[in-house]
Amino acid sequence: MPHYRDEAIVLRTHKLGEVDRILTLLTRNHGQVRAVAKGVRKTSSRFGARLEPFMACDLQLYEGKTLDTVSQAEQIANYGAGIVNDYSRYTVASTIVEAAEKLTRELSNERHYLLVIGALRTLSQSEVEPSQVLDSYLLRALSLSGWVPLLESCSQCGSEPSSFSMHTGSVTCSQCIAAGSVKIGRDGLEHMQSLMAGEWEKVAQQAPKIKQAVSSVVAGYMQWQLERGLRSLSFVERA
Repeated sequence: MPHYRDEAIVLRTHKLGEVDRILTLLTRNHGQVRAVAKGVRKTSSRFGARLEPFMACDLQLYEGKTLDTVSQAEQIANYGAGIVNDYSRYTVASTIVEAAEKLTRELSNERHYLLVIGALRTLSQSEVEPSQVLDSYLLRALSLSGWVPLLESCSQCGSEPSSFSMHTGSVTCSQCIAAGSVKIGRDGLEHMQSLMAGEWEKVAQQAPKIKQAVSSVVAGYMQWQLERGLRSLSFVERA
């Protein structure tokens, strides 16, 4: 039976039988993988605690017809330790891994993996507002998946934009505003640029009203592209 080794972040788990668990993993080199961790729910399991959501692991897996099997697991980082006891960070982390699961089902690369790792690491360090970590992740994850927001100039005339289209990801000025666009002003668009660049000092300095407006736009943009909402997003606390 073919086997392989890879780094992975645990996106989701659910029970299988009495003692096993099915894991949804985002790996560094093999994309999204579904695998069985046999006996992981036994108290005597040698790697049970290493295979929880928000964990980064070095895994050895055996390839199967429908599900692979985890044969070895070494912990790389336990981001969950700085997340699970804080409601706002937990709901944001849950939304991040839910979005990652949906966006990488068919196609992903190392950059998707590193983006999730970076988002969870930042979230666990408690230095950035959780909602802003989420908005930054969603914008960058959508960009990696082909939905790149074009924020620099009006898509119609090239002038300074003020509105963002959740349908197309493009921006327009007050004269060329497109149907379905949301007016968030230049400050809102600059905030989106800061989120995409991970410029946390600029993000922190932005007014709460602008952050809220951009969060709504980002959530709508994600929902439109996925053609459905993120269940975890409804539990996220917005400042």
